[in-house]
Amino acid sequence: LGASLRQIDRKLLTPTTQKDNTRVWYQGGEPYFDLFVELRQGKIEWFQFTLRGKSLSWKPQPYSWQTGTTNELHNDDFTLYPASKLIESNRHLDWEFIELVHSILQTRAGEPFFDQILSLFDY
Repeated sequence: LGASLRQIDRKLLTPTTQKDNTRVWYQGGEPYFDLFVELRQGKIEWFQFTLRGKSLSWKPQPYSWQTGTTNELHNDDFTLYPASKLIESNRHLDWEFIELVHSILQTRAGEPFFDQILSLFDY
């Protein structure tokens, strides 16, 4: 799965409101597989990984992980539009999903961008 992640043209993303921030989007080779990262001066400010109706996100302040479920697997008119992804947070972290995400991202170890994301998993 990790090998299928391809960077999407930044022009397709909504620009950030912060001057020094950059958004990066990778899309995987199957439906409902995305990685979004927001960088501030080259450092990760936020990231979100979604796969098959599940989500993992991270932010530095406070240093926190959040897992949840997306509405992408629901069959209603609202979810037909790619920008309409909604995420409902889990009450407790889904450690099994966190480990799955980590293992997928490890397949891209050695690439500086992915190494920076992988360093967040040194919890």
